[in-house]
Amino acid sequence: MGTEIEKKFLLPAFPSAELEQEEITFVSKQTIYQTYLAFSKDQEIRVRKLVDKDGVSHYTHTFKSGHGLVREEIEYSISEDVYKQLLAGSGLVPLEKVRTKVEHKGYVLEIDEYEQIHLVVVEVEFPDVESANDYEVPGWFGKELGQEEEFRNKTLWLKLQTPKA
Repeated sequence: MGTEIEKKFLLPAFPSAELEQEEITFVSKQTIYQTYLAFSKDQEIRVRKLVDKDGVSHYTHTFKSGHGLVREEIEYSISEDVYKQLLAGSGLVPLEKVRTKVEHKGYVLEIDEYEQIHLVVVEVEFPDVESANDYEVPGWFGKELGQEEEFRNKTLWLKLQTPKA
């Protein structure tokens, strides 16, 4: 099982000025459609359709366990047919986000702009806990979203599944 060491922060807006001033460097951009197949308090199974800016799609199946800074993660590629088969007839609404990856001081930052809600966050993955603890947070980051349930992807996705009254 793999380990994910990650911190997540709220952003007031996409960091366009930092990109223009070359404080951060563009790496890639893709649209992600994320759907949860099963979950409990501390585990989740999800599938994703990832569409690159050139229109090419990729599909993944992921298992995650735990909360907080360090989580267990198993992620692997699946075919479009398997993706469609897993979601066939489910009626589930995927969580949509545009992910822009940028480089900043040796770290790849993943900036997620959620399409269905007004929310922009940034995630930083680390090689170890010491690096995460020593990380100097840029001034343009907002508050750290440690374990706030309301900002977890699973929670955001669940709200989309509830019919509007």
